[in-house]
Amino acid sequence: MKILARAFLLFLLVSLLVGCAKPTPAAGTLTVMTHDSFAVSEAVVKEFETEHNVTLVFIKSGDTGAALNRAILTKSAPQADVFYGIDNTFLSRGIQEDIFESYTPAKLAGIPAEFTTGTMGKVTPIDYADVCINYDKAWFAERGLVAPVSLEDLLKPQYGAGTDGTGLLVVENPATSSPGLAFLLATVSEYGQQFYLEYWRDLKAQGVVVVNDWETAYYTNFSASSGQGLQPMVVSYATSPAAEVIYASTPLDESPTASITAPGTCFRQVEYAGILKGTQNLELAQRFIDYMLDIRFQEDMPLQMFVYPVNPDASLPEEFIRFAQQADEPAVLDPVLIAENRDNWITEWSEVMLP
Repeated sequence: MKILARAFLLFLLVSLLVGCAKPTPAAGTLTVMTHDSFAVSEAVVKEFETEHNVTLVFIKSGDTGAALNRAILTKSAPQADVFYGIDNTFLSRGIQEDIFESYTPAKLAGIPAEFTTGTMGKVTPIDYADVCINYDKAWFAERGLVAPVSLEDLLKPQYGAGTDGTGLLVVENPATSSPGLAFLLATVSEYGQQFYLEYWRDLKAQGVVVVNDWETAYYTNFSASSGQGLQPMVVSYATSPAAEVIYASTPLDESPTASITAPGTCFRQVEYAGILKGTQNLELAQRFIDYMLDIRFQEDMPLQMFVYPVNPDASLPEEFIRFAQQADEPAVLDPVLIAENRDNWITEWSEVMLP
């Protein structure tokens, strides 16, 4: 009996000690759905994972339009906790589909108001860049041709299709590509709802080439990037010239490309992150949104995704300052106007450009 009593007491003592201990919680997983151009350095990811004892999983889901479609189609059983990459061209659709939880990070108070317009407390601005036409400087120099400086210039005879019918400009389909939609909105801003389709008919007569996504347009069609592409002009970003220098196989003193940034030729694209409704990791998702506004994450973005941070306290890398461009007077459209007309504009554009 004494042996049994001692064994029982020992069992109670061990149980009490175990009960008082504070075991380290098992690491969880936070899933982030993004567009295909998303990139973040491993060190920045690891820092968040270590601090919160979590594993970050990123699901790349196509261009912004395609990724948003995936999030909407799966909203009854969301495949991620956070969505990054919805921009001001698609924002109203995401809000109308009610896929985001409301959340307002404390750091949002320090973000310029121009980036928070239309968010309705559903998403948080993370970065921005100007969607512009980029051109291959060597292609134009070799032909003694001055590059266009405005949207109207693109309709001049010297920028028309060659004898094979192939035009000099490649654009992205606005139904599937956020840069494509941004450029469409720039033409609506410049020519108005009454005349923008006439402009596109004229571009079509010039042989403009349409592809589904930015990756195809830039890396396959654009002559300066692929070396084999047939189009010396592409709808891309005013930060792309900096990327050309940074990723060059041999050091460059200047970029082989440049952007057309005259008033009204570019559209300022703002990207946001939001917490998807149905997440089982709400607090962790909130902490990740907070982290994306931190200096650590914000200063990592320029050389990862070639975008500008929205946090005004974030510093820019030297290469960005030297080679990236910004539009002084980007095209502007009221977010409400975009929300009311975006789908109709895309439909009208498709009827003209994709018969």
